[in-house]
This record gives sequence, C-alpha cells and structure tokens, in this order.
Amino acid sequence: MTEKTNTESGKNNYMDNLKPIDFSTFVLSLASSAQVHLGTVPNPVTGGVEKDLTLAKQTIDIIGVLEVKTKGNLDDNELRLIEHLLYDLRLKFLELSK
Repeated sequence: MTEKTNTESGKNNYMDNLKPIDFSTFVLSLASSAQVHLGTVPNPVTGGVEKDLTLAKQTIDIIGVLEVKTKGNLDDNELRLIEHLLYDLRLKFLELSK
C-alpha cells in the first residue's frame, strides 16, 4: 500500500469540497470572468486588475447566447439572474467603452 503525496491528498480534498455545477453557478462563473476582463474586480490568480474589453464583450455575448438558447427552460430565479447579470455587465461595458 502506498501513501498519497501531499499534492495528491490536497487535490482530492479540494475536489471533494467542490459543489456540483448548476446553471446559476455556471452563469455566475461567466459573469465573474467578464468582471475580471472589465477590470472591475482583480484577477483571482494574479491579484492584479486587468482590462480586456474584447474578452469582456465576448464573455457577455456568451451569456447572451445562453439567455436566448435557454428561453422557456429556466425557472424564475435563473431567468432573473441571467437578466440582471446581463443588464449590469452590458451597462458597465458601455461605460468603459466610451
């Protein structure tokens, strides 16, 4: 019987603590990426503020595609979430694009 290395043990612990991904978590993850690209929140890896409006627009557009493609299949909370996120992100993008 072999012992796991600290790295393997830590990785398994981390993976065991991850929550399942649902639609809201997925959309929030995309919105967080858009905020990083807008420069409104620091990059969680580097800690620095990085602005890339092209990537921000692309990520916002992806959320928009999800809104269109999931129409009629979302519950009320998911629909409100995606609508509010898109409104806020698009508004911030327009402000920063001036």
